[in-house]
Amino acid sequence: MTAVIEVKDLTKRYRETVAVDEVGFTIEENTIYGLLGRNGAGKTTVMSILTAQNFATSGKVSVFGENPYENASVLQRMCFVRESQKYPDDATARHAFRSARLFFPNWSQELADELIDAFQLPVKQRIKKLSRGQLSAVGVIIGLASRAEITFFDEPYLGLDAVARQIFYDRLLEDYTEHPRTIVLSSHLIDEVSNLIERVLVIDRGRILMDESTDEVRGRAANIVGDTAAVEAFVAGREVLHRESLGRVSSVTVLGALTDADHRALAAAGLEVTPVSLQQLIVRLTQHASDASTSEVSR
Repeated sequence: MTAVIEVKDLTKRYRETVAVDEVGFTIEENTIYGLLGRNGAGKTTVMSILTAQNFATSGKVSVFGENPYENASVLQRMCFVRESQKYPDDATARHAFRSARLFFPNWSQELADELIDAFQLPVKQRIKKLSRGQLSAVGVIIGLASRAEITFFDEPYLGLDAVARQIFYDRLLEDYTEHPRTIVLSSHLIDEVSNLIERVLVIDRGRILMDESTDEVRGRAANIVGDTAAVEAFVAGREVLHRESLGRVSSVTVLGALTDADHRALAAAGLEVTPVSLQQLIVRLTQHASDASTSEVSR
């Protein structure tokens, strides 16, 4: 596959704070990425730098083989939908869509009209008077209807109810299938988007913690449940991400795929194995990394 974004040794500092710390990764064409991590991990900063809305302290960013800064030919091939998007005080949703239609060469007015109807968006009302969910719908419509070669969605669901979020997921997947492009989706609702994303980029404390295909991620960890003594005997020597106990029963999350021999040993010991969801895995990995970092600092 062809790389549309290449990042090497990217660092962003705000005085004493390091928001992004020597990050490096590649984003391929026609793939849906999940850019995941806790608040303040550096996700928005990375996307802002890639779309030339922020400046790196050091490192190299290449989009379509070029530097994106003050590069109109590159910028019009990207769309960045962010929760904090600002509009003129007197602007309506219709004004926003008309401006987007002029900027994005692949704009689909037909898709925009379908989405306006699906989200029941009052396009003649001033944007500053819209609810938070309606404002999110404006961004989602622009992001999908732009059909930009690279589209970044930064927490696009904020304010959307469950029905509206499902409309977004369904239409994103449907239009992506018909019009492949690169989509980078930042979301806290990991389990909701886990069936959409094809590759996972996890950022924690400004560093890349995981960069793998979703298929590779599945099966990387398992919950071992049962008698505490038997569980502890089985997990001895394995990398443990999390432990929970209630009385004589424990649930331990271990990292690493289980072999056929492991499954036979678990059955013989009367232990159960339950799958770890993508959200659980990422939460446990970031907690584990944080604990390891704290332990290192305290030495």
